[in-house]
Amino acid sequence: MSGLLIVMIMIGLQIHYTVLAILIKHAFSDGLSPTIYVMYRQGIATLALAPFIFLSNKRRRSLRSSLGLKGISWMFLTSLFGVTVNQNAYFCGLYYASSTVATAMTNLIPAFTFVLAALLGFEKIDLRSLRSIAKILGTICCVSGALTIAFLKGNKLVLMEFSLSDPKYLTASGDDNWILGCLLLLASSIFWACWMIMQIPISSYCPDHMLSSFWMCLFATIQSAIFVVIQENHVQSRILHSPLQISCILYSGIGIAISFFVQSWCISQRGPLYCVMFNPLAAVFTALVATTFLHEQLYVGSLVGALGVIVGLYFVLWGKVKDINVTKQEPTQSNIEDDERSNIIDLEEPLIVEKSKSLAEMKMEG
Repeated sequence: MSGLLIVMIMIGLQIHYTVLAILIKHAFSDGLSPTIYVMYRQGIATLALAPFIFLSNKRRRSLRSSLGLKGISWMFLTSLFGVTVNQNAYFCGLYYASSTVATAMTNLIPAFTFVLAALLGFEKIDLRSLRSIAKILGTICCVSGALTIAFLKGNKLVLMEFSLSDPKYLTASGDDNWILGCLLLLASSIFWACWMIMQIPISSYCPDHMLSSFWMCLFATIQSAIFVVIQENHVQSRILHSPLQISCILYSGIGIAISFFVQSWCISQRGPLYCVMFNPLAAVFTALVATTFLHEQLYVGSLVGALGVIVGLYFVLWGKVKDINVTKQEPTQSNIEDDERSNIIDLEEPLIVEKSKSLAEMKMEG
């Protein structure tokens, strides 16, 4: 039942990411700054999680005692790279590129997670193993697909007149902005992979996923506010001017609070690579909705690159699944060998005892 529940949760998250990508693009076209958006989003997420922390006696007591200085440092770094920098890069990339490209780029996360895990020693690479070769080839395919999206935009595959007020709504205004957006989305995937890897020490310092999500959202709110002070000089730009901007921030803030908690739980149950295998669904959902209802322009390079990223993703995941199967079989085989040894000893022991008794009787008779 837990396996089915995880699948349903991950599919629900991809639908949430699809709605979020399209809604945010609307808000950006309405004048909302990506940096301002990230700050408010994290603040709403922190407020949404606060009642679950302070209304629980156990969590309230462990709020200060659950983390030492080392745990706080890990939480701060995880929030900085995995949340603050990641989200600022992602939403700035979404602003310059398109929602379809943004969701397609998230499929790079498993490949970058594999690379980081291999560099840190969490993943073993054996060039004589087919599963290791599959993960390496999948990583190369993912990165090649991402570069194809960025630099080989190509012709328009779906050409439709945009019916809303802003004709530049869902596409970059120029090739320079498009490339910049794709590079920012590429960087976001790297930082997101860092967040995945950092969940391993975070879980050891703070096993309560609700509490760790609260800490990360709180730190990310403070860090994002510092980003806003540095980047946004005008106080007027920090004020929300329309119901669309307010509703977008409320939806995404509450959504990230829930998604942080459930994704951390799913990672603890199935591991980071299993969870990101559902990411292509968001790209498919977004492309369908954006081209059908929002008239977003789809390019040949984007389509080919997205397919390359998805194919590479499943190469990586195939290799990871094989690793998990081998890991499960090794303890079973060792247990079988131990049982066989014990059975042999059990069979031999009576014979040895009987032989020693007979030798002792012969000596006594002699």
